[in-house]
Amino acid sequence: MTAPRPISDEELHAYVDGEVDPARAAEIETSLAADAELSARAVFYGRVNADLHRCFDPVLARDALAPARLAGQVGQVSPVYAQAAIAHAVYTVEVRHPVEVAANEEAHLTRWLSNRMGREIKAPRLDDRGYRLMGGRLLPTSEGGVACQFMYENAAGNRITLFMKSAPASQTETAFRFVTERNGLGLFYWIDNRLAYAVAGTLSRDELLRLSHQVYDQLT
Repeated sequence: MTAPRPISDEELHAYVDGEVDPARAAEIETSLAADAELSARAVFYGRVNADLHRCFDPVLARDALAPARLAGQVGQVSPVYAQAAIAHAVYTVEVRHPVEVAANEEAHLTRWLSNRMGREIKAPRLDDRGYRLMGGRLLPTSEGGVACQFMYENAAGNRITLFMKSAPASQTETAFRFVTERNGLGLFYWIDNRLAYAVAGTLSRDELLRLSHQVYDQLT
């Protein structure tokens, strides 16, 4: 039996975009059926395609975040907040499966994420600000790597997320930057020690900033 032909990240994007020929699409679908991680990545890319423009065209149109200014200021950081926002929107509405591994298995969760991310990953404690850890999950990135998300919830049922992904060595550390979406979702994002972070939630800017500082203080 001939081994399946490897699927590059560019080809997976092309498949999601409907840009591969039918014969190759059938081969990819066979691989997707046999590989849960590859399938999850394809699903995520599909969500990115469907949601990115809907969510962030209004943000990118604003003067403060115009693409020409972003290019000179943050290199490729902008996909971090976009991916974080989509992952937040997808999973915070889940009732039965908001996280992949629950907080009662935190040691297993952080060990697993650390192994997949290739570095130590910790879940910050936000209990003194009223947010308990619900758990976390592994996510694919639009660049073909992996990211992780921790989710927190307060007594009122409001949820916030922390998204982390590796940043290339060419991306230097940055100060906090803030973006907001029309539906009220705000995100603070930054780079530190070759990790890109984004804290997302439908909170006031000041409260989200306080939470972001608390995350930063615990992870640096």
